[in-house]
Amino acid sequence: MSTPHGHGHDGGHDAADFAGSDLVLREGDATPEKFENPGFGPHRPRKGDVDPAANKKSERQVVALFTISILGTIGFIVAYFALRPGETVDSMRVSNLALGLGLAFALLGIGLAAVHWAKTLMNDHEKFEHRHAQRSTDTVRAEAVQALKDGAEDSAIGRRGVLKGALVSSLALFPLTIALPLIGEIGEDWNINKFKRTLWARGKKLVLDPTGEPIKASDVTIGSVVHVIPEDLDEAEAPLDEKAKAIVLLIRLDPRDIVSEQGEGWSYDGIVAYSKVCTHVGCPVALYEQQTHHLLCPCHQSTFDVADACKVVFGPASRPLPQLPITVDDEGYLVAQSDFHEPVGPSFWERLR
Repeated sequence: MSTPHGHGHDGGHDAADFAGSDLVLREGDATPEKFENPGFGPHRPRKGDVDPAANKKSERQVVALFTISILGTIGFIVAYFALRPGETVDSMRVSNLALGLGLAFALLGIGLAAVHWAKTLMNDHEKFEHRHAQRSTDTVRAEAVQALKDGAEDSAIGRRGVLKGALVSSLALFPLTIALPLIGEIGEDWNINKFKRTLWARGKKLVLDPTGEPIKASDVTIGSVVHVIPEDLDEAEAPLDEKAKAIVLLIRLDPRDIVSEQGEGWSYDGIVAYSKVCTHVGCPVALYEQQTHHLLCPCHQSTFDVADACKVVFGPASRPLPQLPITVDDEGYLVAQSDFHEPVGPSFWERLR
C-alpha cells in the first residue's frame, strides 16, 4: 500500500514522481485527481489488411454465413408446408423442431455474417466526433450524407458482387419466416363458436389427469389443487385442440372463504372448478397460493382470485377464468352440471362475436 507521502512498499509514488507532468494533484495527496486522455494507441493492421488472400478468405466466410441464413429460411418454408403439426404430440414436436431449427439458422447466419463482416472486412480504425450543437447546418448535413456514402464504400459492398448478392438474398428471404405463418393461418377457423363449446357436458365425471380415475368430493381436501379432465377423454374422437380446451383445475376452499361465484350453486361444499386456460393468451394456469387463494399464470403473471369468482387481481388478463358448474352424483363422484357458460381461452375471441 502506498502512503500519503513518500514511497510505499508496493511501488507507491509521491508528488515528486509527478513533477513536470500535466497531472493535477490534490493538496497533501500523491493520488492524481485527473489523467489526461492518452489518445489512441498505435494501430495494428489485421491479417486481411496486408494479405489479399486473407481478405478474400474473410469474404468467402461471410458469404458462407449468409448462405447458411438463406438455407435456414428455405428450410423453414419447406418445413412449414411439408411438416404440418397434425393432431398428435409427435407430429407437433417434429413440426416445431423443424421450424425452430430453420428459424435459428436463418437468424444465426445473418447475425454472425454481420459481425464477421464488421470485424474482418470493414475499416477498423477508431474514430470519434466532437460534440456539437444538435441543430446541424446544411454543410454538416451534407457531410453526414457523404459519411454514409464513405461508409458504404468502406464496406466494399459495391465491388463485392457475390457478397452483395448473399446479403440481399438473406435479408429478402428472412422476413418470410415471420410473414408466412401469419399469412398462412389467415382464413383458419377463428369462429367464436369454436371456443364456446368444450367436451364437458351434463353428467360428465371429473377424472384425474392422466390416470383417468374419477374423483369423489370426499377425496378432495381443503387447500388441494387437482388437474382434471372429462371422463373418457382419451377415447374421445376429437382433435387435440378440443381436448386441450377441456383442462380444468379443481380446488377446495373453506366454504366460508368463498366471496362469490360466477353462477349460483356452481360449486359443491367449497369445491370449485375453473378453466386452466388463461384468458390472456392461453397459457396453462397452474400456480396456486393457498393462503391468498390466488391462481397465477406463469407466462405473464396474470393473477386470479379463486375465492372471488376467479376475477383478475393482477396482470394483463382482461376477464376471469370461466367456471365449470359441478355437483356430485348419487355415488358421491364429482360431475359437471353442464359445459362452460362462456368461451374458454384468450379474451381475444370475444371480439369476434
